[in-house]
Amino acid sequence: MNVQNKPGPAPAQLTHQGRAVELPVRSGSIGPDVIDVGGLYKETGCFTYDPGFTSTANCSSKITYIDGDKGELLYRGYPIEQLAEHSDFLAVCYLLLNGELPTNEQFRDFSRTITNHTMVHEQMTRFYTGFRRDAHPMAIMVGVVGALSAFYHDSLDINDPDHRRVATIRMLAKTPTIAAMAYKYSIGHPFMYPKNDLDYTSNFLRMCFATPCEDYRVHPVISRALDRIFILHADHEQNASTSTVRLAGSSGANPFACIAAGIACLWGPAHGGANEAALNMLEEIGSVDRIPEFIKKAKDKTSGFRLMGFGHRVYKNYDPRAKVMQKTCHEVLTALDITNDPLLKVAMELERIALQDDYFVSKKLYPNIDFYSGITLRAMGFPVSMFTVLFAVARTVGWIAQWKEMMEDPDQKIGRPRQLYIGSPRREFPMI
Repeated sequence: MNVQNKPGPAPAQLTHQGRAVELPVRSGSIGPDVIDVGGLYKETGCFTYDPGFTSTANCSSKITYIDGDKGELLYRGYPIEQLAEHSDFLAVCYLLLNGELPTNEQFRDFSRTITNHTMVHEQMTRFYTGFRRDAHPMAIMVGVVGALSAFYHDSLDINDPDHRRVATIRMLAKTPTIAAMAYKYSIGHPFMYPKNDLDYTSNFLRMCFATPCEDYRVHPVISRALDRIFILHADHEQNASTSTVRLAGSSGANPFACIAAGIACLWGPAHGGANEAALNMLEEIGSVDRIPEFIKKAKDKTSGFRLMGFGHRVYKNYDPRAKVMQKTCHEVLTALDITNDPLLKVAMELERIALQDDYFVSKKLYPNIDFYSGITLRAMGFPVSMFTVLFAVARTVGWIAQWKEMMEDPDQKIGRPRQLYIGSPRREFPMI
């Protein structure tokens, strides 16, 4: 096949077996045009082949825009750097869900509504005892979030706007509580209930690290850092977990089931587990004096080793989130006066080398958000097993916004990718 694009919005011409077919070209507000191949099979009898859907737009969206070449990430048009610096997580949640930043009154109402729904049904606490004491917190998250649909029957009608609104509030409010309970269960501590006089991230930190034995005071730098981490992870266009949520939602599944599906997808080490992999790599290196050895291995294509937390599939320039995360990381280390941790020393030296070494600079293998977030979360006191859980807490609002947008899209239909079949052709069952 030979595809030729005409400039501007003119149709694309595709020639197949001597026959020319015109395909509509659609333009977004920014970014590359897309060739609409919806009628391709009808016109040619052919499907497109795109493993990983790296060249395929599966929907139109107003929520998030990424320009990987420029290193740009926009939420509803706002640069991520500006939101992380000047806004807070709940305001960004409002923006992602509603399209505009809230007024002061809207923010107060939204924050109050979220705060007043952070409790989970008391019966749900019994779910946790059904898991082994050493169960991974992400396994618990998948099960408990999916089980929300068994408790909240008044918000399961996906065709009712009010049901969708209530489900949105519940997911956003209760996910941190469920995550904190998963953490507490994994370390054998009693659950800590939410407090309505704390902000979103401070409340979450208290539920994770407080005990009934003594008062817990949230460190303002840590709370602000976690809030910023949540902002940076809130949405990221049509990534694997978001696409999973949309695909599940396209079948008409209830919102809690869709979010549970997204959490399950996020658990994969190639997706939400990347910061965990980066930290594991730092532990493998072990000490600063071993860094040259691993740098040499990373440059050797035959070694099979690669530095985790460097480069990005989408960003061919510096990940804009990494710049914010780098600053946040150093703020946390300074606030906690962490100077003697060998792992953090390895990370800082590796960062210095990667930003100066011609090999890494030429290949644009800059430290990405996973490199810095793993270090930061470790410094905060979170175990590695909780890293992806925190990602899920942050990404919940993005999943909900994407699900909500899909449900309100008149063009949405059940997802049904096609395939290139390479198995045996038709054959007859042997008659003996």
